[in-house]
Amino acid sequence: MDPAHYLKQQLKRTCHRYGLLKPGDHVMVAVSGGKDSYTLLVLLDELTRSLPYEVRLTAVHLDQQQPGYDGKPLQDWLSQFSVPFEILSEDTFSVVTTHLKEGSTYCSMCSRLRRGILYSAAERLGCNKIALGHHREDTLETFLMNLLYSGKLQAMPASYTTDDGRFQVIRPLLECAEADIALFAKERAFPILPCNLCGSQSGLKRERMSELLESLGQEIPNVKGIMLAALGNVMPTHLLDPSLHDAWQARPPEVRPSSPAASKERRSAALPILSRTAGEAGQAPTPRRLPVLGNSQDGSP
Repeated sequence: MDPAHYLKQQLKRTCHRYGLLKPGDHVMVAVSGGKDSYTLLVLLDELTRSLPYEVRLTAVHLDQQQPGYDGKPLQDWLSQFSVPFEILSEDTFSVVTTHLKEGSTYCSMCSRLRRGILYSAAERLGCNKIALGHHREDTLETFLMNLLYSGKLQAMPASYTTDDGRFQVIRPLLECAEADIALFAKERAFPILPCNLCGSQSGLKRERMSELLESLGQEIPNVKGIMLAALGNVMPTHLLDPSLHDAWQARPPEVRPSSPAASKERRSAALPILSRTAGEAGQAPTPRRLPVLGNSQDGSP
C-alpha cells in the first residue's frame, strides 16, 4: 500500500477514535524540522480541509539557537505552505549545556524548556490544542523505558490535558509506523533540520529501547503492532495495582461489560487414592480403596 495513503487513513482513524479534533479547535502544530513534524503538519492540513466543521491550524517552530543551526530551508518551506506559521527564537541550548553536568542526558531539560515556550505561544495565539509528532515507535520506547527503568506501566497517550488545564496535547501520528513516515518524508523531500543537541549524544536509554525493539522484530513478526495493540487492550484485573482494581470494579456498566463465561465440557473429577480427615490428624494415613474409573464389575466403561 502507498505509504502516503496508509498514513492518511491511520491518522484519520486515530483522530476519530480518540476524538482529537472538535469543531472550533485552534491547533498549534509544533514543527521541529524533523520528518515527523513535517508529516504531521501536511496530513493534518489535508484532514482538516475535508472535515465538515472548521478546525484552524497554526504551525510554530522554535529556534533553540543550537550551534550550526540553519532554519532558512524550513522558513522557505513554511512560507510556501498554506498554513499560518510563526518562528520563535530562544537560547535554550546554553541553558541546557550550562546547567547539566558533562555526560548528562540533555533531552529531559531541553523538552521541559521547549514545552514551556510552546505553551506560552499557544496561549498568545489563542490555541486550545497543541499537536506533537510522536509516532508508534516513540510510545513503545517510552513504555519500555518506564517499564524497565522506572517500574511503572506508562506510555504516551493519544491526548492529555496539561497540568494547568489550559491546553489539550494531541498526538495524531501515535499509531503510525516510523518507517512509513520516513518514506513519506523522502517522497515529499522535506528539508530536514538536524538536532545538534540530543542528536549529538550516544548511548541514550531511548536508543537502547529502539535497538531492543528491532531485535525483537527479527524474532516476532509485527511485534511493534502487537505491542501497540496491547497498550489498548489492558486487563486491570490481572495487574497488581489495588487502586486500579478497585476503580475497575466500580466502572459503569457500559465500560467493557463482563460477558458470562462459556460453559465448559465436564470432565471426570480426579479422586484421591490416599486421604486423611481432620479427626485423624497425627495418625498414620489410612489408605482407602476407591473405584477405578472404567473398570466396573459389569465391564461397562
